[in-house]
Amino acid sequence: MCLVRFALANIRRRPERFILSVLGIALAIACVTIVRTISSSFAITGADSITDVLGGGQLWVVPAAGVHYDPSAQALIADGPAPAITIPDGWTGTRTLSGLTDVGGQSVALRGDDEVSSGTAIVGSGLAERLGLSEGDRVVAGGRSLQVGVRGDGQSMTVATGLARSIVGDNGWWVVAAPPDQQQRRDLGQHFSTATGLPFTVDPAQQPDPGGAGLIYDTVGGSGPLTFEQNYSALFSGKVTGSALGLISTIGLALGFVIAVSSFLAAVTERRREFGIMSSIGLADEVLYFFLVESALVFVVAYLVGIIAAGIAVALVIPGIATVTAWLQGAAMTAMFLPAMAIIGALVPVHRLLQQRPVSLLGDR
Repeated sequence: MCLVRFALANIRRRPERFILSVLGIALAIACVTIVRTISSSFAITGADSITDVLGGGQLWVVPAAGVHYDPSAQALIADGPAPAITIPDGWTGTRTLSGLTDVGGQSVALRGDDEVSSGTAIVGSGLAERLGLSEGDRVVAGGRSLQVGVRGDGQSMTVATGLARSIVGDNGWWVVAAPPDQQQRRDLGQHFSTATGLPFTVDPAQQPDPGGAGLIYDTVGGSGPLTFEQNYSALFSGKVTGSALGLISTIGLALGFVIAVSSFLAAVTERRREFGIMSSIGLADEVLYFFLVESALVFVVAYLVGIIAAGIAVALVIPGIATVTAWLQGAAMTAMFLPAMAIIGALVPVHRLLQQRPVSLLGDR
């Protein structure tokens, strides 16, 4: 507590240095937090979108043209017709039509399912909230008035297959479920591939061959510690951290290190006589502890300012993907850099200081 009071007294003595240091480091932290928040938002979106597609199926059979994520609809969309396959005995397969439509001026992922009755539109709770719908409301899709039923958490609208075909055509995919006694097997993809002649993979990063007939994604056959949904969400996250935004955040973090070291080097130079007196009476260790405490105070305040500024910026600029969960995850990932920044920011200047003899510190420069 004595060191904390000593550090606070020094901050009050030089408030302008403290404010400038905090603002410089906070800017770097804000840059990193913004990118990490966006990355976390896309990771959450990726996991939710693939869960919405798979339901309870173990295999996802996509067209040769592949699928893509549509940001405006916040859902996965098929880019071509579902492959023509024959479902083996004992297995169940659901062919789902997939495309985009406009509902109330907003882009919506429309899907077709034989199990949905005509005159009904099944929407996820996320889409219901976005469109302002609730159970029993009416919605117009493809020129038809449909009664709304809210099921699940997704961002898609599912209607009868005939209506979906009239709106989006034949684009879609298959979701296949193995027999109940085989659903945990690790070779489902290989077995289904042999039966249908389509290639299979457990890697969500692999894309279908445009010249082929389609591709089977085995969602339970991976051997790693992550599930298919987690690997798929990591693809979304990686696109952000590997983009220009990710590069900017890395540069911003490096600048934060430079600002921190420069600030404390200036503080050491300014107070060298004070520390020379402390070293000459055997308090060299206290000099190190003092700088560690002061740097910790600077970085804690800069961190709080940075993550709050990042949360406000993301909420104002891209409110469509900003969530409190993503912001907390981004803030937590940014916090991992703080100990290294604080320790380096204090140790580098103090190391230079302690390399000199106390007598040289007491002299005039």
